[in-house]
Amino acid sequence: MDPAPQRELGLRVTLLPKDTNPTGSIFGGIILSYIDLAGAIPAKRLNPARRFVTVAMDSIKFLSPVFVGDLVSFYTTVKKVGRTSVSVQVDVVVERRDNPGEEVAVTEAVVTYVAIGDDGRPIPVLDHKHR
Repeated sequence: MDPAPQRELGLRVTLLPKDTNPTGSIFGGIILSYIDLAGAIPAKRLNPARRFVTVAMDSIKFLSPVFVGDLVSFYTTVKKVGRTSVSVQVDVVVERRDNPGEEVAVTEAVVTYVAIGDDGRPIPVLDHKHR
């Protein structure tokens, strides 16, 4: 039986005024780009020799806004490893700048990456070295 998936800290950032929308919160697209970066890390760890591309972001939920100065943490959990793809859950939490120590869940998503070869076609995620 496989052990339970491990949740790991993928990235941690503080976002700046340049990342805000007209309402004063951080653009959702900025958060999505960091989700993509964070989720790619455990995929690459499965097989560092592989090149992975993002093929889908599913179940994206924006639960609460992110504000300038919040400390934003992106936690990742590998949900599924298929033959050519990897699905990663990314949970985003913030520590509000005016309330250190308290974390608030702000966004969650499932991101799917596909391993590709030099020709751009899908190839197996795992090879004989990385099973």
